[in-house]
Amino acid sequence: MSNIDVIEKFLRYVKIDTQSDDTTDTSPSTMKQHDLARLLFDEMNAIGVSDVFYDKEHCYVYGVIPASKGFENAPKIGFISHMDTSDEVSGKDVKPRIVEKYDGNDITLSSDGKTILSPNDFPELKNHVGEDLIVTDGTTLLGADDKAGVAEIMTMAETLLTDESIQHGPVMIAFTPDEEIGAGTAFFDIDRFGAKYAFTVDGGKLGELEYENFNAAEGVIKVNGRSVHPGDAKNKMINASLICYEFHSLLPVFQNPMYTEKREGFFHLTQIEGSTESATASYIIRDHDETLFKEKKELFMAAGEFLNKKYGAGTVEVSLRDQYYNMIEKIRPHMHLVDNAKKVMESLNIVPIDVPIRGGTDGASLSYKGLPCPNLCTGGYNYHGKYEYASVQEMRKVVDILLGLASVYKDFEI
Repeated sequence: MSNIDVIEKFLRYVKIDTQSDDTTDTSPSTMKQHDLARLLFDEMNAIGVSDVFYDKEHCYVYGVIPASKGFENAPKIGFISHMDTSDEVSGKDVKPRIVEKYDGNDITLSSDGKTILSPNDFPELKNHVGEDLIVTDGTTLLGADDKAGVAEIMTMAETLLTDESIQHGPVMIAFTPDEEIGAGTAFFDIDRFGAKYAFTVDGGKLGELEYENFNAAEGVIKVNGRSVHPGDAKNKMINASLICYEFHSLLPVFQNPMYTEKREGFFHLTQIEGSTESATASYIIRDHDETLFKEKKELFMAAGEFLNKKYGAGTVEVSLRDQYYNMIEKIRPHMHLVDNAKKVMESLNIVPIDVPIRGGTDGASLSYKGLPCPNLCTGGYNYHGKYEYASVQEMRKVVDILLGLASVYKDFEI
């Protein structure tokens, strides 16, 4: 167990506003992400991390924990977390507090008493009775996604550098921007990072081990209507907004995020706007199964073709863009990553939980770029909102998982 306190680091990091923004065309998407990057760069140098590099243009930070003597030729294993937080809820002026020995009752977050973290709404809180929980003040998110992972990796790094009794091979660490907007690996330098295999530390519940994720595509329809005075519109008007709704009605009602779970895919309408003359609708399309993913995209295109036959060619313009793919295809040849993570967890009396990610991860993109990269838990919950919280005890156990993995690979032959 590490004697260095991960919680002290976490409480410092969450107070730095690092929200990303998908409306900008810059990388990083927000300059304030550099505030945490600079801090991590300085801390890494201060604790003795080697080959520390700060990509001041794109906001990535890299470093190396040299191998223990005699294990220099062990496989290079890496750990990665992202610095940005979601833009769904403000990440400015985060005021974390620790609820000691949670008793299973409601936790009043806001000073006005209106924002309450309750097991009636979040039943999993009951699993944390007796633990210390880090919560928000009810006005911001907490930032455990993914500053919990950042703090855990930094604690692992400092522990390995100060405790010679923990023998390990070469360990690479990196921190990325813009994961929340799907751009976390856009400028990630795999060669500089140097690891042969890696783990992202960006999950939730203690024990979660994720090596499957959605195949993902983005779909956009643009409807070209015809505006005519409604008093003289019969057989002349083509209402673009109504055709948007008609397009949506052609998609399966229950293949919707509101009705799906586990490995069930969906079509998700994320935005719609328009008038009689023109309208647009944006979708994300998801499925773990490659064949079902392909079928969903074909159905999406077919809906547009049907409406063009009905209303005339060019009425509905459909575009589709693949975003990322299920990492399982790249992890299967390297299942030692999963097996070793489970082995370490079990040695710590932690029950491994295989969880298919209902979303994406930097690890998926990195896996397809040649760096196999499953995702590990952090001990954080209710991400992207003011009800977010983290377990002190679980975060400390995650540090032990990372230390265990660093040690396991010193003897591992691939």
